[in-house]
Amino acid sequence: MMKEKKALPVKTKSKFREYIEAILTAILIAAFIISFVVQAFKIPSGSMIPTLLVGDHLFVNKFIYGVKIPFFRKTIIPITDPKRGDVIVFIYPQDRSKDFIKRVIGTAGDRIEMKNKKLLINDQAYADPFGVYDDSAIYPADVQPRDNFGPVVVPENSLFVMGDNRDHSLDSRFWGFVDLKDVQGKAFILYWSWNAEEKNVRWDRLANLIK
Repeated sequence: MMKEKKALPVKTKSKFREYIEAILTAILIAAFIISFVVQAFKIPSGSMIPTLLVGDHLFVNKFIYGVKIPFFRKTIIPITDPKRGDVIVFIYPQDRSKDFIKRVIGTAGDRIEMKNKKLLINDQAYADPFGVYDDSAIYPADVQPRDNFGPVVVPENSLFVMGDNRDHSLDSRFWGFVDLKDVQGKAFILYWSWNAEEKNVRWDRLANLIK
């Protein structure tokens, strides 16, 4: 009679190894999403009031303007460029450790000018549907560029951006243009909003699309 062969023992992963592999997989997926797809962003200042309030938390679409190689900021799959009216998150040119959020006002070739708080684009008055001015004071250009600025022409591969809260925004009027390669993505939806002063949630703002 033939002897039955003993079945070889099945190697099983230890629980510890399974946990490590699950954690590493989750980290890789999260890193991919943050690098290429979507990223969370919190509003720290009032420069975009009333569109965005201090304490708003939003998601930024990082894919819409193309796929970039992290760290090198080089676009490998171009899709589209930011257009006038988009609310974008970008690396602040004067401190690259910070991200800023502003609205695109001018793209390459646009001529931008401010005359006594009136915005002109390509020598035409701009309707400026999102701009808010709450300070009656008007400063001449030799004092500061807030209310009287330019004209300047936006260079190639650059953007001119401004905060919607025009009298209280540190933007392209003060520090210049945004390089296209420094654009992180387009803000598209609010997922949380906390009013620190009143210690409550702004429920009416949750899931609002950003225009």
